[in-house]
Amino acid sequence: LLTNPTRTTISRDIKTPDPVPQAGIDEAVELMTSGRMYRYNVKDAASSTVSKCEVEIAAYTGHKYCVALNSCGSAIMLMMKCAGLQPGDEVLSNAFTFGAVPSAIEHAGGKAVYVESDYNHVMDMDDLEKKLVEYPNCKMCLISHMRGKLADMDAVKDACDRHGVTLLEDCAHSLGVLWNGQHTGHIGKVAAISAQSYKMINSGEGGFLLTDDAEIAAKCAVYAGAYEGLASKHTTVPGPEVFADLPVRIPNYSVRMSALAAAVIRPQILTLDARREKYNRRYAFVTEKLVERKGNLLSIPVNTPGMTPVHDSLQINLSHDLTDEQVQKFLDETATHGLPVELFGHPSNARNFVNWGFAPAEDPLPLTSKMISRACDVRLPLMWDDEDFEDMVDVLCESLDAAVDEQYME
Repeated sequence: LLTNPTRTTISRDIKTPDPVPQAGIDEAVELMTSGRMYRYNVKDAASSTVSKCEVEIAAYTGHKYCVALNSCGSAIMLMMKCAGLQPGDEVLSNAFTFGAVPSAIEHAGGKAVYVESDYNHVMDMDDLEKKLVEYPNCKMCLISHMRGKLADMDAVKDACDRHGVTLLEDCAHSLGVLWNGQHTGHIGKVAAISAQSYKMINSGEGGFLLTDDAEIAAKCAVYAGAYEGLASKHTTVPGPEVFADLPVRIPNYSVRMSALAAAVIRPQILTLDARREKYNRRYAFVTEKLVERKGNLLSIPVNTPGMTPVHDSLQINLSHDLTDEQVQKFLDETATHGLPVELFGHPSNARNFVNWGFAPAEDPLPLTSKMISRACDVRLPLMWDDEDFEDMVDVLCESLDAAVDEQYME
């Protein structure tokens, strides 16, 4: 290695979100001008920006029913309640996910039971089978497609079916991701997607519950705030015969999506497939170069066969040959050179299960713990130029060199 080499530094913002297309800005301004930002302040469903957005999301994912909500966290919470979760019921879920998932389980009144995640960053099938036996009273499995990565969904569904467990899908990170040619969210009974700023559609905050089950869709609309017959101002919900007396039997949590959020989302749906191609092309370049140059110090999670990905971020597994001190040195070096890299297992990371004191793990999770101790996360901002990803590769490789050889320093 060279002593005191010239180091690459990045000046672009790694958290640059996708911008709102002009059509979304124009519709939002029109709504603000009229003052009709509340989804039900319209004469009928056909006049509703939110209802139009629900129709377009459902058409893209292929679901029959869609309810727009104020966040994906609300969607995850409601899909459990709508699927029949009772207070204290156990819910199987990934040990590796974002803290919003166990938070939603707690919000819905459930008790999280964690299933190990493997080095491909997906639910470990052997541990799922084990937990299904060890927790015979568990009636739901909430699988989280963390960073858009899918487990073998046919195997997951088969395991759940054999044990009488309802499968639910957290698709916050998997909008645009396909399983055997079909959009994610169809193997489970209900799914949730996100419109938070760092997802494939950006409204700041927002989410959608998706299902083909009429009763679940009707319950969700009422929980969200369709009171006094306001369900008639939805398009992607079942008819009034399904709603029946639901508005007087279940509470109104007022977690509806605003028309402003729906307005900025709508034109973004049209570009999802083109953006998937762009993300995946850049991801292929970055991962190929990283493995070519530093394959002895890192590996890339492998996509499950049958999955069509959307690689809007990069995950790498650092070698366990690196010490904890060298891993921290790598993180420090990347940050110093303009590329903040997150370690999933860092003591402060909200994706580290040790930080979920509100829903603590009661079983040991050695596989997940070991995996996240070396698993790193890097965004791949759409608005960056192709040349910026060449710099990204250089910063990652140079920082690894600096971490393993103290002479490789500025």
